[in-house]
Amino acid sequence: MSDSAPSDADVTDVDREAFEFTSQGTTCRGWFYAAQHEGRITPAGVPCIVMAHGLGGTRDAGLEPYAQAFADAGFAVLLFDYRYFGASDGQPRQLLKVSAQLADWRAAIAAARGIDGVDADRVALWGTSFSGGHVVSVAAADTRIAAVIAQGPMLDGLASVLEVLKRNGLWHVLKLSLAALRDQLADLAGAEPYRIPLVAPPGQLAAMNTPDAYDGYIAIARQDFDNRMTARMVATLALYRPGRKLARVACPTLIQICDDDSVAPAAASEAMIERADDNDLIIERHYHLGHFDIYRGAGFRRANADQLDFFKRALQRR
Repeated sequence: MSDSAPSDADVTDVDREAFEFTSQGTTCRGWFYAAQHEGRITPAGVPCIVMAHGLGGTRDAGLEPYAQAFADAGFAVLLFDYRYFGASDGQPRQLLKVSAQLADWRAAIAAARGIDGVDADRVALWGTSFSGGHVVSVAAADTRIAAVIAQGPMLDGLASVLEVLKRNGLWHVLKLSLAALRDQLADLAGAEPYRIPLVAPPGQLAAMNTPDAYDGYIAIARQDFDNRMTARMVATLALYRPGRKLARVACPTLIQICDDDSVAPAAASEAMIERADDNDLIIERHYHLGHFDIYRGAGFRRANADQLDFFKRALQRR
């Protein structure tokens, strides 16, 4: 596995183009999909959907079908990789840092608003899994966001940690904690980070090792994906509870819950929505799917149909 960011020079899809923006001095790379109004963005301006992946994921791991569907429906799309991941710059590689990822979201939104032909007041956010929490956090602080979709979202890190404890036992959680401590000490010493697998089969040490995690992620990722992340994130995951900000999101928000989700527990998402019961802009949809089923086949088609309907309503010109 290389510690260098891969090149974006081989992107040849005629419906998208390479796109770069700067986040806190680091270059982030993505794809920009023009809204398919006769193959170009209309002069009057179109809505733009900003997208990024979840825990350790990159834009080429199952997100392209969503982006293409949105573009085909008449929306512009900016799909990007976080710094330290995928095609974006940043060292050390595979560093998962919530504050950095939230800053990358803000920079991506600012870049989208500056694209010629995009209606800056109709920028929407689409997040999945870990980024399903990010989009809630970002939208809660940015009242210009026009709409939000959180798919299979991780809205409560504490609930996710407790789920790991329930499934794997205390010894597994202690091993993850020791890995996080080792990585934090490496950081303090200026040494190479200590990384753990992003996904692994049950019983093995990884950020995700539920029965469906390894096969599910392998099914949507490129063959050469970097199956690692820095371990330090494990130590702070329980403190990241973006769902608590749902009540402050001031735009239409679709939360898509996978009822059989073993990574982002459905009950935790439901509890966070209940906490925000005064926010009548939230739409809750349930699917009898596992965490990774929503990216492929019938799960994708059903979820994406609901997403397209939601965006068409929420982003229509007023």
